[in-house]
Amino acid sequence: VHRRGGRRVWRARSALFWTMEGRMAMRALCRPQGRFWRRGRNLSTRASGMRSVVVDGGSKSEKKVCLSTPLFYVNAPPHLGGAYTAMATDACARHARRCGLDVLMVTGTDEHGEKIARAAETAGQPPQQHCDQVVKQYRQLWEMLDVKYDRFVRTTEEKHEKMVQDAVQKVWDQGDVYKSTYRGKYCVGCEEYKDEKELEDDDLCPLHKTVCEDREEENYFFRLSKYEKDIQRLVDSTDFVQPEYRKNEVSQWVRQGVRDFSISRAAVEWGIPMKQDPSQTLYVWFDALLGYVSALLEPEDEPTLDNALQKGYFPYNVHIIGKDILRFHAVYWPGMLMSMGLPLPHKVFGHGFLTKDGLKMSKSLGNTLDPQRLVSLYGADAVRYYFLREFEFGRDGDFQHDRFINIVNAGLANDLGNLLNRSLNLLKKNCSSELPLSSADIVTEHPLRLEAETSVRRANEAFEHLRFNEVCSAAAALSGHGNQFIDEVAPWKLLKSEDPQDIAKAHICLVSILESLRIVAVILYPITPRLAQKVYVQLGMDDDVCDSLWDDATKWGALLQGHRLPKPAPVFARLEEQPLEEKVSSVVA
Repeated sequence: VHRRGGRRVWRARSALFWTMEGRMAMRALCRPQGRFWRRGRNLSTRASGMRSVVVDGGSKSEKKVCLSTPLFYVNAPPHLGGAYTAMATDACARHARRCGLDVLMVTGTDEHGEKIARAAETAGQPPQQHCDQVVKQYRQLWEMLDVKYDRFVRTTEEKHEKMVQDAVQKVWDQGDVYKSTYRGKYCVGCEEYKDEKELEDDDLCPLHKTVCEDREEENYFFRLSKYEKDIQRLVDSTDFVQPEYRKNEVSQWVRQGVRDFSISRAAVEWGIPMKQDPSQTLYVWFDALLGYVSALLEPEDEPTLDNALQKGYFPYNVHIIGKDILRFHAVYWPGMLMSMGLPLPHKVFGHGFLTKDGLKMSKSLGNTLDPQRLVSLYGADAVRYYFLREFEFGRDGDFQHDRFINIVNAGLANDLGNLLNRSLNLLKKNCSSELPLSSADIVTEHPLRLEAETSVRRANEAFEHLRFNEVCSAAAALSGHGNQFIDEVAPWKLLKSEDPQDIAKAHICLVSILESLRIVAVILYPITPRLAQKVYVQLGMDDDVCDSLWDDATKWGALLQGHRLPKPAPVFARLEEQPLEEKVSSVVA
């Protein structure tokens, strides 16, 4: 291989290059290089690993990263749509941490508003008791799914209420609050007034399929229209809203005109009272969005805006949310922050809906899959892998049970788990589970070593843009090449030979496969953390899979000659389809 005019040119020197190994090497070497390679290998890990979506400059230290899920509404138990957001945010946070960043992942619950008061009344409970029960379910589900958050904020916490009062006063002092009467169609499910043109026939909310109520109230309004031009510039001139097609949606909304919105409710008792007028409670969205700030407070801090902002994590690098609440995060939230004179988040990423039977999974519609049952039946790794592997993050995705089984079995049980077990058992039988050579001694032109470099580069770039499906594809490409390679070389045959060269070739084959699968585990760690650690255990690694930084962990050459491997054991059992409908979480209207 040599360079000519900036291109890599393949020149065959022997018949060896026309073997399967040679063809794989040629494909890997001639594949177009990613932009991170072109920028040079001297980039720091954190810069090369998370530049585009998570790390985006700004005035705060690039070393500190803050990202969030939405604050989930507790009108009913958690559903799979919310779990999808949490899994993706957790994967993003895990990768950022191993890129050497100081990461704060925020999640939590939005616990005020008319919708929750009605849900509690239907259940025959006080609102706080209802909230406490649902919050417990969220915490349990996040634990089952291996979602490792740093902060869990609740909008019913005293510190949050006090900090919200401080924030409202700043907006009030800015002259951005006024009192007025509003008449219109109100969707309790959205906690939002709707334009007539947004509604379906018979005044149905297009999202919740419920009839919007006629409302007329005298409330306090926020002058969002004052910041319309600034919001338009923010949306149109930056990559504040992601993906690009979500940006176009928001830009169109703003071009149609930004309306002032009510920040208080006179008829809703379950909320934070306005200090300026205790007869009114704060609008649930004005309250909830400020949870992103109160989450930054330490337990011992006085709950003020200034104290929350002094931690160095604000503004957020990215809010990862469902597209149904994009307007609140991409229009309302920037306007509120502009009024308070606070810096804006770098990104808002709006992902698509998960559907079942062609409809969005929604607590209000009652067509959810019980995520706790799904995880109980199949495990966290299977659930995380399927949802982050099967769908492009940002687009809608439709859950299909049979495809779930097939995708997980193919990627984790067959390509990864079976290959690892086959290789380990061959080493056990022929080498007493002792590595016959160091993986670093395998030539750089080896096809699996070349494929590993390519897969690492692809995964790194995919993580930058929250393309989790491409991360999984990069890992699958490497394990897939390993399966092809072992079938081509057939080490079980070579190990029976009396020719030392055949035995050496078999040893190289097995060690190269094990090193490749170690790198697969590193790539997949943010997606399937338990499985990745099991692979490391089977390889007898002293460190956990998450202990090393990305650049170090993905570098070829971690397996050492003479290293003794533990007894081979399966890392992922094949899934058998189980009924999902036996236990579905109750839905509170």
